[in-house]
Amino acid sequence: MMDLARKLSLVFATLFTFVLLSGCGINTIPTYQEQAKAAWSEVLNQYKRRSDLIPNLVETVKGYAAQEKDVLTSVVEARAKATQMTLPPDALNNPDLVKQFQERQDALGSSLSRLLAVVENYPDLKSNQNFLALQSQLEGTENRIAVARRDYIEAVRRYNTELLTIPGRWWASFLYPDAKPMAEFDIPTEEQQTPKVQFN
Repeated sequence: MMDLARKLSLVFATLFTFVLLSGCGINTIPTYQEQAKAAWSEVLNQYKRRSDLIPNLVETVKGYAAQEKDVLTSVVEARAKATQMTLPPDALNNPDLVKQFQERQDALGSSLSRLLAVVENYPDLKSNQNFLALQSQLEGTENRIAVARRDYIEAVRRYNTELLTIPGRWWASFLYPDAKPMAEFDIPTEEQQTPKVQFN
């Protein structure tokens, strides 16, 4: 009878301990990790959306501004480079890969900006309904990319902070030894500099 009582009390103590531990952040690391991966998937989704819009935009511009072949070619090449590299969520712990991925996406964004600047020289193109619709979708997509990147940065900040602070640091060392900090987006050096304003 005493043996049964000891076993029952041990079972209840174990269950009680697990209930307490579940409230102490034992699941926080995998939860934050999955949130960061989901946020990364949304970033990729928005980059894909932008990439899908580009061929239609290029074809529309090509009809009006065929002589701008260099700009059109640079957009097509930047899109090809950006879509060649995929970065799955399990590679987010490699800052060099994330940086390389980000550089390709930034190059695509830069070539798109040059393309839209060229469009200013073609009034007929600027009034074309198909072009206006594509431009509007592209601007909306750029906004979505910014929001998705912001959400990813926040999710990674929360996850990385959990890995570096107590009790998350303890849980990581005992239960999640494979959990490593995830890479964040960096702002390119040229975007960090204050633009010069000159009045003539």
